[in-house]
Amino acid sequence: MSDSEEKSLKHSSNVLDLLEGVEVIVLDIEGTTTPISFVKDILFGYVREHLEEYLEENWEKTECQDDVKALRDQTLLDKDLEGAVAIPEEAPEVSSSSSVRKAVVDNIRWLMAKDRKVTALKQFQGHMWRSGYQEKKVVGELFSDVLPVIKHWASEEKKIYIYSSGSVEAQKLLFGHTEHGSLLKYFSGYFDTKIGAKVEKESYQKIAEEVECDPSKILFLTDVTREATSAHQAGFKTAIVVRDGNAPLTEEEIKSFNQIKSFSELLPEENVPSKKSRKL
Repeated sequence: MSDSEEKSLKHSSNVLDLLEGVEVIVLDIEGTTTPISFVKDILFGYVREHLEEYLEENWEKTECQDDVKALRDQTLLDKDLEGAVAIPEEAPEVSSSSSVRKAVVDNIRWLMAKDRKVTALKQFQGHMWRSGYQEKKVVGELFSDVLPVIKHWASEEKKIYIYSSGSVEAQKLLFGHTEHGSLLKYFSGYFDTKIGAKVEKESYQKIAEEVECDPSKILFLTDVTREATSAHQAGFKTAIVVRDGNAPLTEEEIKSFNQIKSFSELLPEENVPSKKSRKL
């Protein structure tokens, strides 16, 4: 990263300055509001454990077939990737459904192993998680510092949005089924990969247009520096959320990006008496 790029990314000497003039806050989920372990172990684990059972029970439903079609379309884009699993069209033979289902299972497991952020996979996972949340086999998890700060922002009439690679439905399920109950009332909207990849500047430009706010009045919190860079290029204020379990930052990234270890650092001093502002 050049000196000019580093200077342009580090645009606040005090984390509280990040909120100056901010009207909209956009939050990532994994590693930001929610532990990575919840996503990797609980949510992804649920899909791996119940995948075959879910497909067998829901195969004939329109929603499931729409998901399979989206996954099949994605395989056409992935055909040149090593290990990619094709999903054949279902034939009239009785044995066809089981063979196609097996291909879907293998395809989903391959996509998950590669940690692909494609809409077809995220949509399918969201539909599976809906069953898990409804049956209370899955409960949304947040870092303890998140909810009090979200409530404070809402009381100040700041608009709060989620932007995650997980589908909008998956986002609503997570925040709608937490140990604190439904938190959906605090959010003004949700964005997923349908608006664009999180590492592309254009995605954040589209979000600014959707929320009808000047980019300079939007703060984006994420644990991924590539996402923060793209958001900054679109004019957003940005900060990296440093959590236990997140990928460690390099020395260059530490020098180049605003960082917080807790959402409480973005509360005024009078709201957190023991909090000390951290110079970056």
